[in-house]
This record gives sequence, structure tokens and C-alpha cells, in this order.
Amino acid sequence: MKTAKNLYKDITSFENLLSAGYQAAQGKREREYVLQFFQKLEDNIWQIQKDLCDRSYWPGKYSTFEIYRPKNRMISAAPFRDRIVHHALINIIGPILEKGFLFDCYANRLGKGTHRAIRRYQQFLRNFAFVLKCDLKKYFPSIDHEILKKQMRTKIADNKTLWLIDTIIEHSNDQEFVREYFAGDTLFSPIERKRGLPIGNLTSQYFANFYLDGFDHFVKEVLGCRAYVRYVDDFVLFSDSKKELWRWLKAIDVFLESLRLKLNSKRVMLYPSHVGTSFLGQMVYKSHRRLCRANVSSFYKRWEKWQVNPPENMNQRLAALKGHANQADTIGLLKHLRI
Repeated sequence: MKTAKNLYKDITSFENLLSAGYQAAQGKREREYVLQFFQKLEDNIWQIQKDLCDRSYWPGKYSTFEIYRPKNRMISAAPFRDRIVHHALINIIGPILEKGFLFDCYANRLGKGTHRAIRRYQQFLRNFAFVLKCDLKKYFPSIDHEILKKQMRTKIADNKTLWLIDTIIEHSNDQEFVREYFAGDTLFSPIERKRGLPIGNLTSQYFANFYLDGFDHFVKEVLGCRAYVRYVDDFVLFSDSKKELWRWLKAIDVFLESLRLKLNSKRVMLYPSHVGTSFLGQMVYKSHRRLCRANVSSFYKRWEKWQVNPPENMNQRLAALKGHANQADTIGLLKHLRI
């Protein structure tokens, strides 16, 4: 397998770091920390470049907050300086990792996304009799650092670039503790093995996709599943045979053990394709799609709140809400809200 070399010069070039600065600032140019950084933009970029080139770069402390929809999660925000480094790294290694990704891997990829994943899911619903829908148990907190670093070395053979990747992985802040045991573990393995990537990092999004790339190829090439969709840790397999899906589920369980991951048993479902069920925030049927009830309720609450206290970027937010709603059959909802 061919591995990429001589990447670090491109990662640490002034032009790439400057571009990364503007990427990291996108949508945040009015934030105080961004304004302060841009007051001495070139000096700050030169300093980041120096720290990276002499390998004295040291990631800063994360700030964290909780979100409660669609489920409780801790979101971590790296210091702005570190976000620039993340963009600079992904600008160069992102396309390398992308080359191996399957077509039907949809999260955090240019030209993919939630809506395309939903449309693909609906297409497969129309062509197959049964669906196996799965979710991984506490995915981001469970990503094993040593496994991820070994995976990176199958694609990248540049020691300096690997040093930077390792530094970012190793300085992930503490995530929710997951007490799971796997074959060969001792009593202390869940404590001794470093795990977890911060949700909110650009690098975490790419690393999380890459961590399951081998699994994607296993499903398609070893199991022989003709119809498969994955969005981060939500994945769906389609078949005309219910027995085949049950057999695949057992094989999936075994493969995930090698990544030190487990299925969320409460969210594993096998059902006929004529049954409508939720997928990525929409109720999807063969013939049509609806927003999930929780999403509609959230829609109304935000709309009512904005009528009293409009946010500064209200037009952008409305456009985003309308864009999401337009992907489903929501004419009545949009008319009611008059947007």
C-alpha cells in the first residue's frame, strides 16, 4: 500500500497556515479572540509556523459545553490558534484520507452530507426488502488512540506529519469514561488505554471517519453488502434476506471488537423496508419523507423565540432551517411559519 511522504513542508508553509487562519475564522470574524489574532495576523502565523517547524508546538486547553439534542454530548472547542493548525493539517492530509473512503460514507465530506445520505437511504429502501440499522455505543469517547495512530501509518509515512497527528490525538481532552472490556483485556485496560476524541475538532471529524474506513470496506468487500450507508457512527445495511442481515450483524460485532467498539444494542433495528422509521432527523418512507416530531417541535420553539428576540444572523439561520425542511415534505409547516 502506497503511503504519502514529504507532507510537512506543505502543512507548515506560510501560505497554507494563512489560508487555515481564514478558514478557522469563517463565521467567527466578529469574535473578540479572532479580532485580536487578526490584529497581528502575519506575526501570529509566523509564530505558529516556527513552533511547528521546531516541533515546540503544544496544544492549548479546550473549553467545553453540553448539548442535549439529538442526545447529550460534550462539545469541545480548541483555542483559535490550535484550530488553525487543525485546518492546516487537514488541508494536506484530508485529500489523502479521502481517497480510500467509500462512496456511501457521507459525514464531513465535500459533496456529501446529511441530505444526500437520507436520499441514498430512501433509494435503497425502494430496492431492497429488509433494513438493518445500527449505531455505535458512545463512538467518539471510545475511539482508541493507539489503533487510530496505527491506522494513520498505513496512509502516511512522513515522521514529522505523524508527530503532529500524534500530538493532536494525544492532547485530546478527557471524554466520557466508557467501561468496556474486549478479548485479552486485564481488569485495568479501560483505564490504561487512552481513548476519546473531542467532538468539535475538525481533525476529530476526519479521524472519526477514517477510524471506520476499514469497517466500511469490510461490509462492502468481505460481507458483500451491495447497499450500505454510513454517517459518522450511524450505518445501515440493506438486503432482500432477513437471515443474511442477521448473519452480517454477527460478523459486524466481531469486526468491531478489533476496533474496540461495541454496537448500541438499544438502537440496532432490523425491519421491512416498507416500514417508515427515523434516519438522520427525518422519518423516511419509500414514497416520502417527514421531519421527525422532535425536529418539528424544535423548529417551533426556535421560531417563537426569534419572534421575541431576533438573533443577529436571523436570515442565515432561517435559510438553514428552510433548507433542511425543504429536503422533506414540509410545505404545510413552512406555510404555517410563513418562511
